[in-house]
Amino acid sequence: MRVSTLFARTLRNDPAEAEVAAHRLLLRAAFIRKTAAGIYTTMPLGLRTTAKIERVVREEMDAAGSQELRMPIVLPAEPWRATGRYDAYGDLMFRLQDRHGREFVLGPTQEEVVAELAQHELPSYRDLPSNVYQVEWKYRDEFRPRYGLLRGREFLMKDAYSLDRDEVGMRESYQAMYDAYVKVFDRLGLDYVIVEGDPGQIGGGVNHEFMALADVGEDLFVRCENGDYLADTEAATPRPPDAAPDEEPPPLTEVDTPGAVTIELMSEQMGLPAEATMKCILFDVEGRSVAVLVPGDREVNEEKLARLHFPARVRPFEDDDFTERGFAKGFVGPQGLGSNVTIFADPAIRGRAHWATGANRPDVHVTGATFDRDFRVDRWQDLVQFREGDRCPVDGGRLEIARSIVVGHIYQLGTYYSAPLQATFQDEDGSQKPFVMGSYGIGITRIMSAAVEQNHDDAGIRWPKLLAPFEVAIIMANADASAVTDHAERIYRELTDRGIEVVLDDREERAGVKFADADLVGYPVQVVVGARGIEAGTVDLKVRSTGHRSQAPLAEAAETAVDLLTTAP
Repeated sequence: MRVSTLFARTLRNDPAEAEVAAHRLLLRAAFIRKTAAGIYTTMPLGLRTTAKIERVVREEMDAAGSQELRMPIVLPAEPWRATGRYDAYGDLMFRLQDRHGREFVLGPTQEEVVAELAQHELPSYRDLPSNVYQVEWKYRDEFRPRYGLLRGREFLMKDAYSLDRDEVGMRESYQAMYDAYVKVFDRLGLDYVIVEGDPGQIGGGVNHEFMALADVGEDLFVRCENGDYLADTEAATPRPPDAAPDEEPPPLTEVDTPGAVTIELMSEQMGLPAEATMKCILFDVEGRSVAVLVPGDREVNEEKLARLHFPARVRPFEDDDFTERGFAKGFVGPQGLGSNVTIFADPAIRGRAHWATGANRPDVHVTGATFDRDFRVDRWQDLVQFREGDRCPVDGGRLEIARSIVVGHIYQLGTYYSAPLQATFQDEDGSQKPFVMGSYGIGITRIMSAAVEQNHDDAGIRWPKLLAPFEVAIIMANADASAVTDHAERIYRELTDRGIEVVLDDREERAGVKFADADLVGYPVQVVVGARGIEAGTVDLKVRSTGHRSQAPLAEAAETAVDLLTTAP
């Protein structure tokens, strides 16, 4: 490849829209170009890098026994309604109608498609297990696309799906994909961690996120100071406080608290710290009332609550809900709630013997509310939002927050999709059973951004050689000198004949511009051919990742470049 013919131009200045290094450098180095908010054209350099990522992913998926196919992007809406995800995705989903008024969506994932395919292609238990994957564009209508490829509305993803006859088989398939993902990210050279994840709109039970560490990453995770616990912030389960000792509870006593509709006002009027108060937060779950009890100084993790009820939609009570269902907004307590309300309580409620909470009448709270005597709990469940300093569930150590970029996510789905879609196979006993599924995603374009975040300096990108669009750049420092041109062309041919991916910067530009562009784009090895070097019989070489500079005899330039490339990261 000759730079003079490359369909791309590097940018001298940082684009105003770019907030993070990966976005800034991928734009400046001409790997991507913005088409619309959250939508980018992948330029020739970017396509070469994403193709290399895809190759590694395909090799490991094939080695793990998965078969590649290609599914459509435009999907009929009806299966999504059947699984509940049409509503669960909400405004994140692109929706459209054809000329006949039929409803379609642009696929954010393809679980529904695979379940229906399996129904027809895998009729018997003898056809299982099976695993298929694709590399395809996905669509999510992000409210605020940002950070370039890290939070876009269109993104390239590898998604795989396993189909098994039972839970044991699903777990075996899941472990195979887990191991394949480790191989993928190890080969790609990413600095990453694997954490317990939150399934979000995908649903299911056990799931893990593969997170590339990055100072500017939007994806937060929790780690123990002692190194023995990792989890997504939405999935983190801090150790609850020790159970309060048994003691004689005080009487349930009403206290007038006019206008105290918040914990702050309640604490002020009652002279109590927030941690001695109890919130009773009401939610609607498709017409059913659910109460969640947490200490007054903690917040409810709505994602955890939604996960418990997936695919049913969960939302906080609105003003009309309080009025129509007879609850006093701002003064709700768990005592006296009828059987028509399901009461969840975070285990932290066990950490105190009695509580101050709402009296279920306007402008009144109570003190002395005691579990079992004054209120019931239908289900104990970790439902508080994590906060830094919580205790590790493994060893009680301090939990802290770190930043990352999610580059892979795997899920044990069970029958979340096959059951509502009636996607079944005939088991050995002749009965029809739903497929037990797993889902496995890798963000191809996200990996490119994550690699840049982890491998850059003030001058530009420092690609690992596996991901660089070209492995060696030959820079003609004096393109108008025939001797420089002749030797540069010779080295270019010699490297090409050796199977090296090489680019020749033959532009009529100043040497300084070429040097800056080579650093910006991030070619792993640079070979500089200049008039003074030819006079001395040498070429200059540079390893981009380390900055190491050296010289080599002119006749040995190609061989030396190959040696440097071999030892480069």
